[in-house]
Amino acid sequence: MQCPHYDAGRCHSCTLLEIDYPTQVLDKERHVATLLEPVLTGSPGSPVETTAPTAGSGLTWLPAVSSLESGFRNKAKMVVSGSVAEPVLGILDRGGHGVDLTDCGLYPDALQASFAPLAAFVTRAGLEPYQVSGRGKRAQQRGELKYLLVTLSPDGELMVRFVLRSQEAIARIRKHLASLRTELPALAVVSANIQPKHAAVLEGDLEIPLTERTTLPMRIDDITLDLRPQSFFQTNTAVATELYRQARTWVDEVGPSTLWDLYCGVGGFALHCAAPGRAVTGIEISAEAIAAASGTVERLRDGGAAGRFRDVTFAAGDATEFAVGPAGPELPEMVIVNPPRRGIGPDLAQWLEASAIEHVLYSSCNATTLAKDLAAMPSLRPVRARLLDMFPQTSHYEVLVLLERT
Repeated sequence: MQCPHYDAGRCHSCTLLEIDYPTQVLDKERHVATLLEPVLTGSPGSPVETTAPTAGSGLTWLPAVSSLESGFRNKAKMVVSGSVAEPVLGILDRGGHGVDLTDCGLYPDALQASFAPLAAFVTRAGLEPYQVSGRGKRAQQRGELKYLLVTLSPDGELMVRFVLRSQEAIARIRKHLASLRTELPALAVVSANIQPKHAAVLEGDLEIPLTERTTLPMRIDDITLDLRPQSFFQTNTAVATELYRQARTWVDEVGPSTLWDLYCGVGGFALHCAAPGRAVTGIEISAEAIAAASGTVERLRDGGAAGRFRDVTFAAGDATEFAVGPAGPELPEMVIVNPPRRGIGPDLAQWLEASAIEHVLYSSCNATTLAKDLAAMPSLRPVRARLLDMFPQTSHYEVLVLLERT
């Protein structure tokens, strides 16, 4: 992928841009294999062997899932800088100056097409970009608009979130929202997030809906997930589809009658792995995500799929506390974990190790913490794994591992 911003030194977010894409994927396979090899065999890592067991480990690596090299992101996180008259959407350079990334090659055409109307709306609604001048105690903050967060659904609809310093600009956004919807007919959901702190925090706790609709439908195969403004969803829809397909295949092969999906988000794994006669419980700390997942399962039942989703339930709570708590529920036959980058941590890993659960499906976005967690669960041995390149042009990736109790 060619990028004028990278070539000019304006943006180096795509750290692997100078490496051809097939080599990127191969290097990622080697990286995760090297991290997991000591866990599997107690010996130094070796290059990955796709479609064949890693030597002495009993682990079979399936061929990696590649992505489009460009135009694959379904979400844009745009820092707003510049002025009301000339807003800049993109990132800040090291000097704190705005870099226009509205033509970034990672965004599909439909996302790129939304940026000009949004920039014009910033001017029309008088939304002053947030900025800080001075340092330390003399630092002065001014402006309201910090970020524009734009999400594109598989069916071309848009969700736009204005991340604001305060509620001062809400009335002006409401006043001019009709004109924005005229310019962006695909705009379905709009909200304002209030983040008053001067800190490296993307969003705050308060979300104010500005449209009647509050969820964006994200269609994945035969299931449409409901995405709410503060809910997490994978940024690469095509690769996320393959991730859920692979998970469903492996879960169906195991055939559990009871299944937990810990760190379930909006219910992607839980809903794709649901089946008649299978009780599925999804746990997620985000109440917004649970509200979205619960709404999805109710809609699916009403749509005539009651048999498949009759025993699917979602609850808000900490995944570790749910499982490890003294009054924990009856053990399931299988568990899915899809934790953030920090991994599942020692408490949940030790609990899984000591339990009688036969199978665990671990979806990881950080192979370093994956390896650490697997080392704490020696009785649950990886038997199948697959790398899914969710983040081309960077060193990040997703890896799905099926664990089986020895």
